[in-house]
Amino acid sequence: MANEKKRDYYEVLGVEKNASDSEIKRAYRKLAMKYHPDQNPGNKEAEEKFKEINEAYEVLSDADKKARYDQFGFAGVDPNFQGGNPFQGGSPFGGFSGFGDLGDIFGDFFGSFTGGSSQRRNAPTKGQNITAAVEITFEEAAFGTEKEVNVSRIKTCDTCGGTGCKKGTSPEICTYCSGTGSVRSTRQTAFGTFTQTTACPHCNGTGQVIKEPCPTCKGKGKVRTNKKIQVKIPAGIDDGQSIRVRNEGNAGSNGGPNGDLLVGVRVLPHPIFTREGANVLCEMPISFSQAALGAEIEVPTLDGKVRYTVPEGTQTGTTFRLRGKGIPYVGYKTRGDQYVTVVVETPTKLSKEQKDLLRKFAESVDDEAQPKRKGFFDKLKEQLEK
Repeated sequence: MANEKKRDYYEVLGVEKNASDSEIKRAYRKLAMKYHPDQNPGNKEAEEKFKEINEAYEVLSDADKKARYDQFGFAGVDPNFQGGNPFQGGSPFGGFSGFGDLGDIFGDFFGSFTGGSSQRRNAPTKGQNITAAVEITFEEAAFGTEKEVNVSRIKTCDTCGGTGCKKGTSPEICTYCSGTGSVRSTRQTAFGTFTQTTACPHCNGTGQVIKEPCPTCKGKGKVRTNKKIQVKIPAGIDDGQSIRVRNEGNAGSNGGPNGDLLVGVRVLPHPIFTREGANVLCEMPISFSQAALGAEIEVPTLDGKVRYTVPEGTQTGTTFRLRGKGIPYVGYKTRGDQYVTVVVETPTKLSKEQKDLLRKFAESVDDEAQPKRKGFFDKLKEQLEK
């Protein structure tokens, strides 16, 4: 490629002259994937572009070469202008000192190169976890319960014991890969000759072939079944939390353990109570007379009704605390508290007689009996007099 026909290396990779090393590498990886000969078989134009971007990257990824190129242009890196050849190594694309970057770029795309370790496909593997969901009441969440869940899961075939073979037979060594579970193929690429290792297509990488499959599992060694499982739900569990039931998930492979069952819990709302951590909250209406005169009232709790004395002159929004009447902390015997907020209810649909009595009552009550009202109007008066 004559110098006068060459494009600027930065233009080739589509980056600015002040681009960082990571930006140069990222641009190269993208273009190399696009124009790789294996992706464009027989496409001469793609092959030329591939050569061009590799030549550009070889220079711009090397700090010394990049510095010479930035100062002298192609003359700084072209052997026709220097005593030494900066592109030695025998590659038709200008030479590469190694394949570290190329291995990163093409390893996943075109398979592993010679020297890569093959996956241990026959190693024991834990089975997958499965999920289920249950609904419980507010009280069941507070005190714990036990629920039955019906799950669909994969288990080891009872007929063959997980071998996948018909009774009385056993797997045979795969003759295609000689029991290794992998095969090698040699490929000619623009970089030279590479050896690629892949899973054997005849045994799916297991190294064994089942000639007479089990009639129950069809050679898979596992079957899908339904099972009813009793799940213990601990006291204090909250909405959205889950319970792990060990070894009740899908069966493992090659002697690996079963996965787990994860049971998600939905707590149904309560008509009276709400929850805040381990505490129970509720609002309780009381009458005007109960608030004004004080009264002993019955308060609902998770343990049943308890009696509580509302003091004289209780205001709406007052909250009182019932110790130990909340929800247990998971794994402990101690419990949170219950907080009861009283709401003074204003009577409606009064009769004429009741209204007359209230008017007389209002006339008889002075400001000293209504300190909040008095304080409000005193402040308002001060404001207006300023």
